[in-house]
Amino acid sequence: MPFAVHRGHRIHYTIEGEGPLVVLQHGLLMDGDAWKQAGFVDALTDKYRVACVDSLGHGRSDKPSDPACYHQEPRFGDIVAVIDELDCERAHLVGHSMGAWLGVGVAKFYPERLDSLVLGGWDAVNGLPPTSKGPLQFDAFMQFARLTAPHLTKWVTAESEPGVGACFEALSQLDGAGKAVLEAGFPLMIWEGQDDPAFERRKAFADANGLRFLSTAGDHLGMVFTHGVESARGIRGFLDLAQNAPGARSAAS
Repeated sequence: MPFAVHRGHRIHYTIEGEGPLVVLQHGLLMDGDAWKQAGFVDALTDKYRVACVDSLGHGRSDKPSDPACYHQEPRFGDIVAVIDELDCERAHLVGHSMGAWLGVGVAKFYPERLDSLVLGGWDAVNGLPPTSKGPLQFDAFMQFARLTAPHLTKWVTAESEPGVGACFEALSQLDGAGKAVLEAGFPLMIWEGQDDPAFERRKAFADANGLRFLSTAGDHLGMVFTHGVESARGIRGFLDLAQNAPGARSAAS
């Protein structure tokens, strides 16, 4: 079972395929296996080497309870540690929700390690959407998640919940995120499900800033789990363009 070690914590990942490296980073409450289950891995491994990473606090990665472990810059280094473990200088990175927040962080702190970036289901400038009563709180989020997506919350125990809560709270750390996205020196695409309430707003952001935009069926979870094959097809097209663009750097190096 492969692990990268960063800051003394073990970061679990799976690896399949051969070719330029693509790192898939999941959202809050998910794990790296979700990408395989939804069809993304099989859609890519004929041409790419695909690493699915369990974020700190999730899956088979370590689950420290100290909130400082989930702060901005060191957390993004977990992904870079996986890239290093696989003896690569750079990778294409695809993130969904919290995974896209992590992707923005890599673009901010380690842009030289990216060949391209896909940001799915995440507002790079404003972060989590507010509620009618103000900022979304972790307790309310978990209550909603347990009601609407119990398959994603059943693994959260009293022991692991502090880490999940720290992951959630860290999502408010957005300093420099917009700048990192708009000034990225590599191909970048925004990916959003048509049934997500933020769809039009995120498409407008992409259009206004000349960013590639992938529109797929589904809401925030459906764009991955229900419509994974469609989403994977669109992401594969973007990766092929990024990999074959004139002057593109080799992600396998």
